[in-house]
Formats: sequence, structure tokens, C-alpha cells
Amino acid sequence: MARSLERCQAIERSIITKYRKTIWRPFVEAVKRYELIQAGDRIAVCISGGKDSMLLAKLMQQLHRHSEVPFSLTFLVMDPGYSPANRRRIEENAALLQVPVTIFDSGIFAVANATDRNACYLCARMRRGWLYSKAQELGCNKIALGHHFSDVIETTLIGMFWGAQLQAMLPKLHSTHFPGMELIRPLYCVHEDDIIAWAGYNELHFLRCACRFTEGTETGELSSKRQEVKRLLQTLRQENPNIEKSIFTALHAVCLDTFPGYKTGGREVSFLDGYDRPRQEGDGSGEPD
Repeated sequence: MARSLERCQAIERSIITKYRKTIWRPFVEAVKRYELIQAGDRIAVCISGGKDSMLLAKLMQQLHRHSEVPFSLTFLVMDPGYSPANRRRIEENAALLQVPVTIFDSGIFAVANATDRNACYLCARMRRGWLYSKAQELGCNKIALGHHFSDVIETTLIGMFWGAQLQAMLPKLHSTHFPGMELIRPLYCVHEDDIIAWAGYNELHFLRCACRFTEGTETGELSSKRQEVKRLLQTLRQENPNIEKSIFTALHAVCLDTFPGYKTGGREVSFLDGYDRPRQEGDGSGEPD
């Protein structure tokens, strides 16, 4: 028991010492920059068993201990139909990291695996709904997910290349179907490579995706659009090490005046809508004459 406690404490210390610059500070930056946590929040930290959500749980614990803003935490694990071995790994990692998880069951894998069409999309939507519902039942007003900086970049490029849309991933958003609930992404500024480094340094072994559609991707047996984008970014970094930072910064500085069209609130807007409107000097609209 003492050895387990010592190891947990060493893992916690690594977050605010060795990985202070690459993990702790970007985490705190996202929380402050995007105003993710307010006084009185009751936050359900959603844990899938992977490296991202388990690190998020530890970061939220650390923040809760030291923050001057009062908020409460619930650590929520939804079992969508994991194998006994995978569920046991989640429980063992939670015990090692001293994360007091609340586990509940759902039959999502059985439903998603019954179709070969958009199975991942269906699974993701169902997961989100179950998490919102359970969190609300437990008295929470927010759910925290483990999407990180790299997810933001990759999702944007996937949407451009295969979805024909320029669409980003917001650091927080209000739920459409669960009034009063909000989703936050505190790892928004944390790079995946740094999460991998933290897990490796501490010799931690977490779940990868445990569903039959994607588990082969981890061994190279299957391919996915996200894996293609990862390889593309890896190639681009060889010429421009700051390529991902440039994309991330661009997402915060979109100039709508230069777009032929965009959507807002579900409504399509064309540049033609205001094309004949007299330009005001210095309004920044359009290209230089």
C-alpha cells in the first residue's frame, strides 16, 4: 500500500516538475484562457481508460487542490461493453493513480458493432449522450473530455480534406439536448506527444480504443483518416516544426471577410450578401485593391 502511494505521488510530482512546461502550464492556460471553470461548478471528468482522459483526471485533481475557485469533481467511467481484461485495467489504473471512479454500464458497443456504416460516429454520439445523462443524474453541470491540442488540429484537417468543411473543435460548448449542461476540454492546449512522453516516463499502460473497428489501427492492420493526417503532419513538421502551432493560431484568427461563404447558427452566409454594401475605410474587408 505504501509503495503504491509513493508511486502515485511520484507520478503527480512529474506533472508539476518534469512536465510543468509542456503539460501543467498549457492545461492551466486553457482553463484560464477559455474560462472553462467557474465557482460552484460540478464537473464530471469522463474517463475512457486511455492516456488522455487519465491524465486529465490527474490534472483536474491537482487543480482542485490548489485552485482558489471552488468546484467539485466526479470521475465518471462509462463501460460501453469492454472485455473483462480492459475493464480490469481501467480499475487498476484508477486505483494506482488514486482516482475515485464511478463506473456505469451501457450497451453502446453492441449497438455500434451491429452496423458497418458510420459506426464510429454512432458510437461517439451515443457515448456523449450517456455521459451527459449520467453526469446530470449525479448533479453535475459540466462534463470534461480529454480532447487535446493534436485532436483539434487533426479534426480540422479531416473536416477540410474529407468533409469539405472548415470546422474546428471548440474548447467548450453548451449541450443541445441536455439543458444546463456544458462540455469542456481542459487539454485543449496540451500536445499528444507530451501526453505520450508523460505516460512513458511513468511506465503507465493505458487502454487504446477497445472496439473492433479501430483497435487494429494501433498495430497497423487498419488505416484511418486520423492516422493519415498524423502521418501528413509528421512529414510537414520536417520542413516546418511549427506547422501545428500555425494551424492552431489560424483557428483563432479567422478572417470571415475573405471567405466566399460560411455558416453561422445553421444558416449559410455568402460574401454576395453584403458585396454591394459601401466599404468603410479601414474596415479590413476584402483583399487589398
